[in-house]
Amino acid sequence: MSDQISYRPAGKSDCRSIAQLYSISSDGVADYVWTQIAEPGEEILDVGQRRYEREGTSFSYENCTVATVDGEVVGMLVAFPMFVEEDDAGEDDPVLAPYARLEEDASYYVCGVAVFPDYRGKGIGSEFMKLAEAQAGAQNLSKLSLIVFEQNSGAKRLYERLDYREVARETVVPHDLIHYTGNAILMVKDLA
Repeated sequence: MSDQISYRPAGKSDCRSIAQLYSISSDGVADYVWTQIAEPGEEILDVGQRRYEREGTSFSYENCTVATVDGEVVGMLVAFPMFVEEDDAGEDDPVLAPYARLEEDASYYVCGVAVFPDYRGKGIGSEFMKLAEAQAGAQNLSKLSLIVFEQNSGAKRLYERLDYREVARETVVPHDLIHYTGNAILMVKDLA
């Protein structure tokens, strides 16, 4: 194993790894969503893979960047432009509603960043955050946004060090699949 890390746009063949990593990055929220839309008997990672295999939607491999070592996916970034519709009726599912209220209009939304455990501490997550800034600039968006759980203090400190600031918070609706309680926090970074 060379440990030479490469970054590239994701392809459809990466969707299984993307689903595994997105499950990690969402701290259980993706698992909750996937159980709600699973076909009878369908495993939740199969649901995640199916969702990321789609095209022309936010949750698609088309909005993912992957880190690879020796051709194997070891990390991923999911990010896309976020535009909030004024007349949006909101989320009907009470578990998901708090996250739907934490949206920053006209921002580049860092939806998820994750690295498999054996590859953590190698700067991959920091590189993904730099790539997200470059992608935002390429989309002519002057700010980035993300949601972090208040109880995930390590991640929150990292984002604060990267000049993200808290702009809103919502109380998490507890669920067995979601790893945190307390508050979810919308953080924004201005690029100007």
